[in-house]
Amino acid sequence: MVLRRMIAIALVAMVFVLSLSALSCGVPPGGLALYGSEPSTLDPALCADATSGRYIVEIFSGLVTLNSDLEVIPDIAQSWDISGDGTTYTFHLRDGVRFHHGKELTADDFKYSIERAADPDTGSPVAEAYLGDIVGVKEKLRGDAEEVAGVVVIDDKTLQLTIDAAKAYFLAKLTHPAAFVVDEENVEPTADWWRFPSGTGPFKFREWWSGQRLVLERNDNFYGDIAKLDMVTFLFTGGSMMMYEKGQLDITQVGTTNIERVLDPTNPLNEEMVIVPELSLGYIGFNTAMPPFDDEKVRQAMCHAVDKEEIIDILLKDTVSVAYGILPPGIPGYSEGMEGLNYDVVRAQQLIAESSYQDSLPAIVLSVPGSCVGAAASTEAIAWMWQENLGVEVEVEVVEWETFLDDLWEGRFQAFQIGWLADYPDAENFLDLLFHSESVENHTAYSSPYVDQLLEEARVESDFDSRLAVYQEVEQAIVQDAPLLPLWFGRSYYLVKPYVEGFSPAPMIIPTLKDVWVEK
Repeated sequence: MVLRRMIAIALVAMVFVLSLSALSCGVPPGGLALYGSEPSTLDPALCADATSGRYIVEIFSGLVTLNSDLEVIPDIAQSWDISGDGTTYTFHLRDGVRFHHGKELTADDFKYSIERAADPDTGSPVAEAYLGDIVGVKEKLRGDAEEVAGVVVIDDKTLQLTIDAAKAYFLAKLTHPAAFVVDEENVEPTADWWRFPSGTGPFKFREWWSGQRLVLERNDNFYGDIAKLDMVTFLFTGGSMMMYEKGQLDITQVGTTNIERVLDPTNPLNEEMVIVPELSLGYIGFNTAMPPFDDEKVRQAMCHAVDKEEIIDILLKDTVSVAYGILPPGIPGYSEGMEGLNYDVVRAQQLIAESSYQDSLPAIVLSVPGSCVGAAASTEAIAWMWQENLGVEVEVEVVEWETFLDDLWEGRFQAFQIGWLADYPDAENFLDLLFHSESVENHTAYSSPYVDQLLEEARVESDFDSRLAVYQEVEQAIVQDAPLLPLWFGRSYYLVKPYVEGFSPAPMIIPTLKDVWVEK
């Protein structure tokens, strides 16, 4: 979640902690406690990483949302109409929706929120990618317009959005935090308003102690089904697996250190295991604007020189599945028979010999986020394979997460290891956002007129099967051009205590905590 949602490979996801252990950490009693990473922001307009998104989707909400089947369903908008040409959406808002501070929501709040996200002074890294289909958003982002022309308030409970062309994925894009509604009275007084936000989601913000915890409490005035938990506490420190085995945790995610014994059917913990495929791709991106990755043959050679199956088997203990393409299983358009650039050292060396760099490959810096827990070994293995198989000097650079995001957006990396978690279940979310030459999410600086043309055709293709066929053609072309080295598709492994009810982890970031409760 993005959605935006750039995520580190093997980033340790949230784990749920019982309040018994939380008491010793100064956590308010009651409800459920989770172990998590500290967010970089709670401002929906600035949400560019999965860690922040996990909190934001519980505090804020938008016109539409995704259900557990990843279908777009009504949220604050109880219904909508679409014009005959597919470009104008008229949303009818629910009555009685209030911000956590008590103010009743109107259509003007959505207009304010979209125009704020598109205001260049806000500095949103995601507004163009997720709101850019709305007429006037790009002009607003460039500073060429005071308002967003495609956002019209009909009355207090009716909002009209007009997009530049009929696009099948537009409603799904509105489930991203960039489209969430914020309260102007909460936002305007101080620059750091997001440290005490007032949203419309199922949980209200209660407190945030930097480096320690973030606490949410139930929103009893929520317009939908009221959360079953009275409080949720996210802890930023502690050892999850040991606490789980001591009976202090409700749910924990299992990493590679413990995965083999937990998967052993003779281990009692095996009965408490829940495995969830993620709609995610772990990959290494090559900056095609920097040497030596400005040469396609070098990029292809780098892909052929890595035995990712061995890395997955030995280092990651098969906790992920190998990726030769870009679209993960579960995304419409996924191709099981994708022809990727397989491990082939002879071919890799031949490509280097044919490249413009030949025997004079410059040194490579491979950057990885400091929050990339568990990825260090795999990163070092990839660097070693490049050095061993191609004779190139490789330095692995570990970068603090927030700095990593800044450097990524500024295009400072030569090569970087990261991941992409789906914001919404559509191939456009992977292929168009990451690889169209004009996309702000294109961090590899990849540019192909052929791919751009196909992506633009897919945007307006109304036939479902025809659209997927175009995306499969696009994916194959990108894989061959090799602006990235696909590594693996993710899976999450959870241990869940029998007394936890309603826990249904999703393959991407959607609001789920309101459906969880503890029978104890």
